[in-house]
Amino acid sequence: MIIRQEETKDYKAVYRVVKSAFDSAEHSDGNEQDLVNALRNSGGSTQLALAPLSVIPGRQRQGIGKALIQEGHRRARELGYRYSVVLGSETYYPQMGYLPAEQYGIQAPFDVPRENFMACQLEKGAPQISGVVQYAKEFGIG
Repeated sequence: MIIRQEETKDYKAVYRVVKSAFDSAEHSDGNEQDLVNALRNSGGSTQLALAPLSVIPGRQRQGIGKALIQEGHRRARELGYRYSVVLGSETYYPQMGYLPAEQYGIQAPFDVPRENFMACQLEKGAPQISGVVQYAKEFGIG
């Protein structure tokens, strides 16, 4: 498997992959593919978005999502990020080292079940943090 940086020529295919991955997802607002476009077009460099994690349904459960997360974590560490935060499946993300974010002092800016709002410490010995996550405006939160 080769994981590479998305290129302009990939945008339409990525849109289709995200849409198909979330078409049958248990928790979806149906706009994940539009969020990807909005984040890509934001021009912002203050955040690193590793989500929405998307794998074509026919290729799920083959380790692709886990490989994408591992590569995302590697790149995030290279950029100096010490934690990753996700709103996602309480059965999937813990397999990748995610714990309820409150265990790290991280809080969501909205009401969400604690088991779905998780964080992963990317760097051993990272300083303790605390506070409320501030999402990029493209997420439409707050």
